Amino acid sequence: MFGFVAASDTELDKAQRKRYAAVYCGICRQIREQTSNTARLGLSYDMAFLALLLMSLYEPEETGGDNACILHPIQHRPWIDNEYIRYGADMNVALAYYNAMDDYQDDKRPSAKVKATVFGRSLSQITERYPRQCQAMERCIAELSRLEKENCDSPDKTASCFGALMAELLVYREDIWSDTLRKMGMALGRYIYLADAAVDYRRDKRKNKYNPFLAIGTGEDWARWEQYLVLAMGRCTDYYERLPLVQDKAILDNILYSGIWVEYRRLTARKEKTAGGRK
Repeated sequence: MFGFVAASDTELDKAQRKRYAAVYCGICRQIREQTSNTARLGLSYDMAFLALLLMSLYEPEETGGDNACILHPIQHRPWIDNEYIRYGADMNVALAYYNAMDDYQDDKRPSAKVKATVFGRSLSQITERYPRQCQAMERCIAELSRLEKENCDSPDKTASCFGALMAELLVYREDIWSDTLRKMGMALGRYIYLADAAVDYRRDKRKNKYNPFLAIGTGEDWARWEQYLVLAMGRCTDYYERLPLVQDKAILDNILYSGIWVEYRRLTARKEKTAGGRK
């Protein structure tokens, strides 16, 4: 259910690409430090966006370096570190755990159980550091699972459930920006859930799996679905523009105004190619 919130790389200049990659590598490095090398398998660009957003809002002091690693043993990669990079790493691992557990409960796939075991090794420490966020993940994913098992025919209900999860993730601390961040996160989460549903529609139909767009029984209607997505992102960017962001705003703009749509189109095209045009 993740992977949509990424930059359009071709629209970033050289310095922006380097900065974006350094944030991503910083999160990867902290997953290794805080969890394990294996846990880096769950790394997502969505958390690079989260870290960049909070870094731009709070402008923390940064440290960094330029190292090779097990994934890139020859070419050194620059990385940066600060409290929001570390927060993004923890949230990445926690989300990967709950997502793997949800997959296992749905399909009983052994691979999902293995992933849950890998990601779950540090869950208690992450929950101790961020109880509000981790409790929200557990609560919202459980509620979402219940709605899906009931074949909920309201995309609004299921999308809002995932939106509530993202709302808590965007709030690092309770302060004057928390209300705006929550509303932004709610809208972004709704977009992610509905975009994922659209991309997976044909696969879910073939496999007889829950999909909110299948549950409403209106058939394949991409124009209507994209209206939902445009509305969700319109709300997201409305609250985003209320934040006093300067640092890295060009990268954040790229992600929210272009990257998410590029990634949505790419994933849609890939799924259609995989399906071989079957409906």
